[in-house]
Amino acid sequence: MDLDPVLLSRLQFFWVVAFHILLPAFTVGLASYIAVLEGLHLVTGRAVFLSTSRYWTRIFAVSFGMGVVSGIVMPFQFGTNWSRYSDATANIVGPLMAYEGLTAFFLEAGFLGVLLFGRKLVPAWMHFFAALMVALGTLFSTFWILAANSWMQTPAGYTVADGRFFPQSWLEIIFNPSFPYRLAHNVVAFYITTAFVVIGAAAYLLRHGRAIEESRVMQKMGFGLLILLVPLQVLLGDQHGLNTLEHQPAKVAAIEAHWKTESHMPLVLFAWPDEQAEANRFEIAVPEAGSLILTHRRDGVVRGLKDFPREDRAPVAIPFFAFRAMVGIGLLMLAVVVCGAVLWARGRLHDERWFQSLCVACMPLGFVAVVSGWITTEVGRQPWVVYGLMRTRDAVSPSLTGTDVLISLALYALVYFVIFGAGLMFMARLVRAGPDGAAPAEARDLRRPARPLSGAET
Repeated sequence: MDLDPVLLSRLQFFWVVAFHILLPAFTVGLASYIAVLEGLHLVTGRAVFLSTSRYWTRIFAVSFGMGVVSGIVMPFQFGTNWSRYSDATANIVGPLMAYEGLTAFFLEAGFLGVLLFGRKLVPAWMHFFAALMVALGTLFSTFWILAANSWMQTPAGYTVADGRFFPQSWLEIIFNPSFPYRLAHNVVAFYITTAFVVIGAAAYLLRHGRAIEESRVMQKMGFGLLILLVPLQVLLGDQHGLNTLEHQPAKVAAIEAHWKTESHMPLVLFAWPDEQAEANRFEIAVPEAGSLILTHRRDGVVRGLKDFPREDRAPVAIPFFAFRAMVGIGLLMLAVVVCGAVLWARGRLHDERWFQSLCVACMPLGFVAVVSGWITTEVGRQPWVVYGLMRTRDAVSPSLTGTDVLISLALYALVYFVIFGAGLMFMARLVRAGPDGAAPAEARDLRRPARPLSGAET
């Protein structure tokens, strides 16, 4: 049996990144939330902001540590599995990764200790400043990572000599055509993910009648942010889609399972793409809606996959279903936010037990949406590692064998199961413990009703 080192290397990279991306999807938003809580405590002096900040700082410390450990692993793959890619792009991707270290890691390493251990050792304003710098560091990290990824999606500002990319304009490299849209879309997605975790944790505590004041503050702050960001994300997603249609039309065609170039394109809600027959099976579509969404015109022309050689097309089924999972989760989130806004307006946001149960169930939705969006983006780029310029099969290390990658993939899978399993269990205990640090009794879990909240507590 022949083992394909390219396929296995892609699976290994997927495995590592899919786990790692869960952590910045949480810590980027959580760092900003902690900074806001610290600022509110500094200005108002209210103890509720202090206790809530301490609660989330404990959780942040664990998730941040897991993110650092899993993030360190990723660059090693560029040397072991993707040496030809590293050689070709080192003059562009290398400096972008160095900029992340010089900005993001500098801020995080310099101020994380103050945030975690310096509350009694430095003035309150300095502790707030440290929280602000850690939050800024996470955003800088996102900035540079997405700049590198976006350049691979829409390369600009380069020259090619002897098979290597060289920088010609750093402004064009960093602010390449897709970068602003990708940055805004991802940062807002991270904030939404964190907000759903915050309101879910608050809902869990409310169901158990604990940390009532902190939980009420968490839910109001979470829903206040979501009421603004979820509709904004719809707009940002639309603009990102227009940009992708302009610069990566083959990716859009794969995402929509759109085979022939036409105006009045239908919007395919569900289908089973058949790449051999270049057609969709069991298709359910809305007439003309595809052109309206993708071009903002009912008669807008959208290129189909048949316009592109087979060897230049991405696998269709994976981005097609991943994109629909992301959009479906987004619509579900919007429905939850609208429901929360209605309950808030009626003064019932914290009182409806069914809604608190719904909030707890929605805690993982943001993570699933982020991973689905990442799969859509990366698989939709195939067969290119640098879009239109370098193929994935030409990026893998030349001496790599399938057996080598299979062994390392198995080791990665085992280690990540242990690390992430233990880390998630520990963070779950911290969430259940609440701001007061006392875990609820074993008998009172989400499957059994807790006592109803009293009027004074609500």
